[in-house]
Amino acid sequence: MTSQSLPTSALLDDLASERVRLPRERRLNMLALASLIFFTTCGGAFGLEPLIGATGAGWAIVLILITPLMWSLPISLMVAELAGLMPEEGGYYVWVRETLGRFWGVQAGCWAMAYAIGVMAIFPVLFVSYLSFFFPILSTSADGAHPGVGTLMRWLAAVLMIALAMAVNLRSAKDVGRTAKAGALFVLGAFVVMILVWLRRSAGPGAVVSVVRNDFGAAHKGTLLLVLSILAFDFSGWDGASTYAGEVDEPQRNYPRAIAVPLAVLVACYIFPVIAGVAVTTDPAVWSDTAGWPAIGELIGGRWLGGLLAAAGLVSMWGLFNAQLLYASRLPFVMARNGWLPRVLAKASEKTAVPTVATVVFCVITGAFAALSFGGLAVIQSLMYGGLVMLELLALVVLRVRRPEAPRNFRVPGGWGGLAYVCLAPFAASMLLLFAVMRDWRAYWWDLVVVGLVVAGGVGLYWGRSHELRWSRDFS
Repeated sequence: MTSQSLPTSALLDDLASERVRLPRERRLNMLALASLIFFTTCGGAFGLEPLIGATGAGWAIVLILITPLMWSLPISLMVAELAGLMPEEGGYYVWVRETLGRFWGVQAGCWAMAYAIGVMAIFPVLFVSYLSFFFPILSTSADGAHPGVGTLMRWLAAVLMIALAMAVNLRSAKDVGRTAKAGALFVLGAFVVMILVWLRRSAGPGAVVSVVRNDFGAAHKGTLLLVLSILAFDFSGWDGASTYAGEVDEPQRNYPRAIAVPLAVLVACYIFPVIAGVAVTTDPAVWSDTAGWPAIGELIGGRWLGGLLAAAGLVSMWGLFNAQLLYASRLPFVMARNGWLPRVLAKASEKTAVPTVATVVFCVITGAFAALSFGGLAVIQSLMYGGLVMLELLALVVLRVRRPEAPRNFRVPGGWGGLAYVCLAPFAASMLLLFAVMRDWRAYWWDLVVVGLVVAGGVGLYWGRSHELRWSRDFS
C-alpha cells in the first residue's frame, strides 16, 4: 500500500481541493441537470402503483400530498444550500466528511452506495415488468409450466438493460444528460395524453370523490414498513445529483434552479395520473408492480394507450437507472481517491472524467441484486437512505454554526425556524420508518440482515483502514 492511498489528513485536504477539469461544452447545463434530477427523484409515476395496491386510493392520495412536505421539500432545500456551498465531486460524502469527520464520512459513503445498489436494482426489475406488456412470456403469470426459465429470462433482460445503460454512462455525463432530456419529455407527454383521454371519457370529478370516500372504509393488506419504503423510494434522491457537482457548469448557480423544477413536476406527475387511474379501478391486482400503468392505460383508452404507457415505463426505468448510475459511480471513485477503497476504483477517463472502473463494478453488483423483489429492495434502500439523510442534515446544521457567513447562492429560507422545519420533518418521517421496522421486521427479516451487514461493513472498513494507517506510521 503506497503512502498516497492512505487516508491521511494531508491527503484528504489535497484531494478536497482537486476539481474535475472539463471544458464547458462537456459539462452539464441547467436543463440537463434538471432532467437528471427528475430521473434521480421521480421519472414519472412509475413505481408508485404498489402504494395504491397496499393502502387503497384514499390514503394513497393523502400520502402523495403529505410526503413532499415531510420529505421531498425539506431535503431538496437542504441539498440546494449544501450543493451551492460545497459543490464538490462526491457530494454528500464530502459534506459529511468535512463537518462530522472521516468516520461518519466513510459511513455516509457506505450507506449511500448500499442505498444506490438497492434503488438501482429496482429499475431493471420494473423495466422487465413493463417490457412484459409487449412480450407476455416475460410476465410472472407465464411461469406456470416452466417457472425457472421465466425467472432466468427476466433476469437476463434486466442484465441487458444494465449493460446498455452502462455503455451510455461510460461515454460521459453529457451523454447521460442528453438522454435524460429526451426521456423526460416522452414520459411526461405520455401521462399528459393519458389524463386528456381520461378527461374526455370520464364521468367527472364527482366520480373520483366517490371512489376515494368509499375506499377509506375498505380494509387493505399493506404493511406499514412496505408502505413507507415505497414512499421513500418514490420521493427520495434529491441529494444524489450532488455527487457529480464537479461535472456541472456553474454548480453554485444551477443547482438551486435545477432542483426547483423537478420538485414541482414530481407532485403533479404523481397526483394527476393517480386520480385518473383510481377513477377507473382500485383493484390491487392492477395497482401492482406486475400490471401497473400499462394495464390502467388500457382500461382508460384501450390497447394503444396501454402500449404508450408501457413504452414510457421502459424509457422511465432506463432514465432512472442511467441517472442513478451517474451519481452512484462517483461515490466509490471519490472514496478510492481518499484511500478508503481500492485505488483501482479511482481510475477515470482523462477526456470525460467518467470513473470507468467504478461504473462497471456498480453495474455488476446491481445485476446480482436485480433478482430480488421490488418490496425487499424498497425496504433496503429506504432504511439506508433514512440514515444518510440524518447525517446530511447534521452537516447542514454544523456548517450553519461553523461557517455562518460563508457565501451561499441559496440559503434555506426562514432563518432558524426554516432550518428547524428542514431538519425536523425528515427526522419525524425517519422515526416513523424506524417504528415500522420494529413492528413489521418479521416480514422482511432477510432485507434487515442485509442492512445490518452494510452498517457493520462501514464500521469495519473505517477501523480496518485506520489500523493499517497506524501500523504503517509505527513501522515507517
